Amino acid sequence: MTDQTELDDVAVERLGAAEDGVAEEIDDVDDVAVEGDDEDDEDDDADEEGDADEEGDDDAEGADATATPKRKAASDADLFRQSEIAADYIEGLLDILDADGDIDELVSAGRPVVEVVGSKLQSLVGPRGATLEALQELTRLAIFKQTGEPSRLLLDVGGYRDQRRKELGALAKNAVEKVKQYGEAVKLEPMSAFERKCVHDVVNASAGVQSESEGVEPNRRIVVRPA
Repeated sequence: MTDQTELDDVAVERLGAAEDGVAEEIDDVDDVAVEGDDEDDEDDDADEEGDADEEGDDDAEGADATATPKRKAASDADLFRQSEIAADYIEGLLDILDADGDIDELVSAGRPVVEVVGSKLQSLVGPRGATLEALQELTRLAIFKQTGEPSRLLLDVGGYRDQRRKELGALAKNAVEKVKQYGEAVKLEPMSAFERKCVHDVVNASAGVQSESEGVEPNRRIVVRPA
């Protein structure tokens, strides 16, 4: 049975480059992960009043006429290519772990998606999806190395994200009911960008309430309050 230590060793082996050293690879992971997380947070907080403007102001400060233009939106073909690269990376990882799984690559809602379906894949998900989130960042790095572009790849294993989305939907509805009943704000537990986005979607579809994120990773959380 694959344990977390083995999984970590595999990740290091796949990412390590002898000529550059492990330290440089870790720096690459951090840089791409931060940019990918920022884009996820933009999705997560898109409906929060003022956040987008503040980020825009921050980006504008210190900019000059030689600033690099904003990246063009990737085409569906580019996004599908990213999903193919991700699928190849995950397939190689499954081979190393001697794990069985069917891999589907697609483009959904303007982002590349890879879904791994099979039994005995829990070790790739981890507690509350922590391992899955780490694998997603490693896979985004693999895409970056081949394309030179950061990716917003969404990776799912064993249908975890669909199941988690349902759980978060129920959690969000419960928070909405509490806010409507008592008229007081409800703070939820810290969540990943993916989880926060799921909650925001449910709250934003409910009349009389609103949601916003507060705090910094890994303790960033949602607060649901009266509108």
